[in-house]
Amino acid sequence: MDKFLAFGIVGLSTAAIYAVIGSGLVVTYTTTGVFNFAHGAAGMMSAFVYWQLTIGWGVPVPVAVVLVLAVFAPLFGLLFARALAPTQGLGDAEKLVMTVALLSGLIIVARWIWNPNVSRTLPKFFAGERPIHLGPVTITWHQALTMLVAVAVAAGLRILLYRTRTGAEMRATVDDRALVGLTGADPQRANKVAWMLGIELASIGGILIAPTVALDAQQLSLLIVSAYTAAIFGRLSNLPMTFLGAIVVGCLESYLAGYLPQNEYLPGLRLAAPALLLFLALLLFPHGRLRGRDRKLSPVPLPTINGSLVFGAIIVMVGIMLATMLGEANLITYGQMFAFAIIALSYIPLAGFAGQISLCQLSIAGIGAVAYSHFGVHGQWWAILAAMAVAGVVGALIAVPAMRLSGVYLALATTAFAVVLDRWIFTLPEFHVFGLKIALFDQGSVELVGPNLFGLHLDSTWKITIFASVCLAVATLGVALLRRSRFGRRLIALRDSESAYATLGGNLLFAKVAVFALSAAIAGLGGALLGMQLRSVTADQFNLVAGLPIFLIVVIGGLGAVGSGFFTGVTFAGPLNVIPVLWPSLTNLAQVLPSAGGAFFAGGALGEGAVAGMRNSFVPVLRDKVTGVLLIGGPIVLWVLRLNDVINGWLFTLGALIVAVVARYWAQARAPKPEVEPEIPVEWWGVRRPWRAEDEEVLDRAVTARG
Repeated sequence: MDKFLAFGIVGLSTAAIYAVIGSGLVVTYTTTGVFNFAHGAAGMMSAFVYWQLTIGWGVPVPVAVVLVLAVFAPLFGLLFARALAPTQGLGDAEKLVMTVALLSGLIIVARWIWNPNVSRTLPKFFAGERPIHLGPVTITWHQALTMLVAVAVAAGLRILLYRTRTGAEMRATVDDRALVGLTGADPQRANKVAWMLGIELASIGGILIAPTVALDAQQLSLLIVSAYTAAIFGRLSNLPMTFLGAIVVGCLESYLAGYLPQNEYLPGLRLAAPALLLFLALLLFPHGRLRGRDRKLSPVPLPTINGSLVFGAIIVMVGIMLATMLGEANLITYGQMFAFAIIALSYIPLAGFAGQISLCQLSIAGIGAVAYSHFGVHGQWWAILAAMAVAGVVGALIAVPAMRLSGVYLALATTAFAVVLDRWIFTLPEFHVFGLKIALFDQGSVELVGPNLFGLHLDSTWKITIFASVCLAVATLGVALLRRSRFGRRLIALRDSESAYATLGGNLLFAKVAVFALSAAIAGLGGALLGMQLRSVTADQFNLVAGLPIFLIVVIGGLGAVGSGFFTGVTFAGPLNVIPVLWPSLTNLAQVLPSAGGAFFAGGALGEGAVAGMRNSFVPVLRDKVTGVLLIGGPIVLWVLRLNDVINGWLFTLGALIVAVVARYWAQARAPKPEVEPEIPVEWWGVRRPWRAEDEEVLDRAVTARG
């Protein structure tokens, strides 16, 4: 009994912190309509700032607490409000991209400022004081403080929301922003207050929990998963239920630590328990319709067959050029672009066509890598298909909860799935199921060899690079054909409106299971190819945080554009590797680029995506016979010069860029100038020029405007 009470106190102390963080999450979501994936990262930054003040600079603890909570946190909240203001009125995907960009960016910035290789700890509050003894139970002052803070936060939020004018404005903003404006209140001010309050609560939670865990940017940011679970208990709107959910999560973690049997299979279960609970809560609890969902949908371009074939040929040509020009070490580094491109391509049918948001594609790629490593020990060619099949089955299983989840809820479910894989499944030693031995990463790494394709053994890096480029070209062509097919059009209809899709006779279960399985199979292929390229992979290479930059870059490219896969691969394995080589001092800055690009995209700066802009720029170049020959033939000539050691690799890259720029501007100069039609007064329309169908609409609008 004493042990039960002792672990209960620990659980309540942890629950108090989750309650504080979760309540901040609920306040910002209910007031602004934005689910802040970066909420934990905000608490993490506050904890690091608090460490810098107290340990780094020796500022007294009370002064440091005041500086963090009264100065840093409110300003950080205003920064969040400013960054997320452009996403108001946009769909869930744009809001999700911005908060994911902030999450990924803040982790990188924290590692940039505070070297992750240096161990940092924070002392608990009142660590020198004697603990409180209540019968058989002992409570430290740090634990007592966290519980008192949680009670104070609960009381303070109740008073703020129901006894003050500011709270009334915040609650009214939730119901109807336009009506609040008519009453003289300011919805934008209410939003700013909500963001300042939400980040303030995240900062309090971060400072309280940092002394009890390792001061690591990634781990602190992902502690938010427990707060997610608490917020889902409260259905993202009910603060008392959020506090109850926090108690359930905190006590569950504590009792699992105390009573879970000691064996080699279960330590990860305790770490993954909040994510499992989040997954179950998402499935069991009813969820209201998401506000602001699908207000703005990005167009999905229709690729042509000829254009797709040319694009596939270019991909293979790039693979051959890399394989013949680069040495072994550089080929291992830059040849990864094709594997990452295939993983990124898996987002296109799933999120781009069907509108199903997933953040676990890299984790599924890890499953594909593991499956290939065990099926293809001796390079069996069919192991690639087996790896895709295993990953596809996992994707189909993910589709089942997707039947009742969408938008942010589906993103949360896939996040929970990725965290469970990271913390538990991928860390398991080998085990047996119905007599079948299953070994994942076996608490280490797995080795992968190239396949033996009917007598052609791909046993060198250059062969695997060309093979990966061929796989990418085939996969890209397949996704383009899917977009042109009837099923592709159905997926886009599913994205536009699930209700309308079902009303028109569409089978939601089949469509979701099929697209999830297809997307996962593509990701599994990418994971297997990545493993072949690297020869050996570990579980850390497929964790949730590692997959966030891939998601951000493919969004920057354009989720609906088939070419976004190759764009992501080139960006992820190209410039992000080249910049640190050329300018080592800019290594951290290069890592921030995907997050910055995601923020710009969500802010509307990139329009429909980078691939759409590149397509509009270079398709006319290819259609012009002269500039088309220059654009394709120029790099080929440079490649021949490089193979004969006339130029080096850097000159080849620079020359190819110059050829692309020159060909583009030359094509613009050669393009026929559009004829400028002389302006004709409206009363002469139909007399001095033919009457047009759109003229009536123009006149109607002009008359209406004058009226």
